[in-house]
Amino acid sequence: MSKILYLECYSGISGDMTVGALLDLGADRDVLEKALRSLQVGGYSLHFGRTKKCGIDAYDFDVSLEEEEEHGEHGEHQHHEHLHHHGHHSHTHRNIEDIHHIIDRMDAGNKVKVLSKKIFNIVAEAESAAHGIPVEEVHFHEVGAIDSIVDILSTAICIDNLGIDQVIVSTLWEGQGFVTCQHGIIPVPTPAAAHIISKHALKLKQTENQGEMVTPTGAAIAAALNSGKSLPSEYCIKKIGIGAGKKDFPHANILRAMIIETARPNKEWKDTDAQSDEMWKLETNMDDCSGEAMGFTLECLLSAGAADAWYTPAYMKKNRPAYTLQVLCREEQIEEMQDLIFSHTTTVGIRRTKFQRTVLKREIKQVSTPYGEVSVKVCRHREQVYLYPEYEDIKKICLSQNKEYKTVYQEIIEYCKLHGNL
Repeated sequence: MSKILYLECYSGISGDMTVGALLDLGADRDVLEKALRSLQVGGYSLHFGRTKKCGIDAYDFDVSLEEEEEHGEHGEHQHHEHLHHHGHHSHTHRNIEDIHHIIDRMDAGNKVKVLSKKIFNIVAEAESAAHGIPVEEVHFHEVGAIDSIVDILSTAICIDNLGIDQVIVSTLWEGQGFVTCQHGIIPVPTPAAAHIISKHALKLKQTENQGEMVTPTGAAIAAALNSGKSLPSEYCIKKIGIGAGKKDFPHANILRAMIIETARPNKEWKDTDAQSDEMWKLETNMDDCSGEAMGFTLECLLSAGAADAWYTPAYMKKNRPAYTLQVLCREEQIEEMQDLIFSHTTTVGIRRTKFQRTVLKREIKQVSTPYGEVSVKVCRHREQVYLYPEYEDIKKICLSQNKEYKTVYQEIIEYCKLHGNL
């Protein structure tokens, strides 16, 4: 089962809030600090602690800069404009290629490096759009970029350390008004954050709070991690982590991160029970799609976890011969299944219907037979036990011993009944 992370951004999102929430979820601090030391980048220190927001205990992660007086009070809640043009300052600047070099020398796995670069590229593209310059001319101030480097890399390190497979991001709640940056007073959301939200189709909700709640780094993290999937209608919360923001609002300024599992609201198995649950059927008609494309689509759908998928012949308008594709899946799989159908076929519309189904209790058992080990599906209903030897195993026996399929199939069933202890 995949490990799903849900980021609840009802107080916005920033880099330090994200890292704090992931550390609170159980990401290994020692692994994080070791990887950051390998960057060979100085000028900062890390703070790991706890604080309270509206009485809620939260993890307080902070990057303290040695020259933060040059940029004002530290913290992502205060907008830092890290981008500069050539020649505006005497300080050293780093462009996106320099950032990539820093990431490449980090003592971490390839997944961490790829995700770190993805997040930083999103930031650089947003700054490029906001300032009207090519991406390669985007430069990050030597000191001002450090907190972004640490926050972004720390996020990637923690995501990898927690073994997260999929991330669902809620609507981003944002404040209103203006914030002060190095070049003047700019609107909320800031131009860079607004560009990220627009380009990556993140959902935004404006609140009555005055000030910035979604930072460019936070927006980039959300964009890079977001799977595009919606929160399941029902789920189980396995673990909760809370990262503290640096501002105080009427509501708790926190980022809540939750490891969740899709809830299966089915009753527990009993030896004599069949199981009832809900499935969705996706359906579409196609009269202009090649057989190769349809066959490939079916393979993709089944590989992606569809409960079943099949074609049936149909006649459409003007008596044109066609095929109807039908797919059975769970609610949380609908979006993925639709994406596959739209990507690989010529259809322009998909119908969906919710169904109730009854499924017999089943398990796969390995049975030692005179033909060798065979996988057998064992299904139960009331007092009855039904045995179904797996096709591939029977096929292998038939080919190797020149036997008839139906003969081997029946022999395996009879042997299981006598000696299988099922």
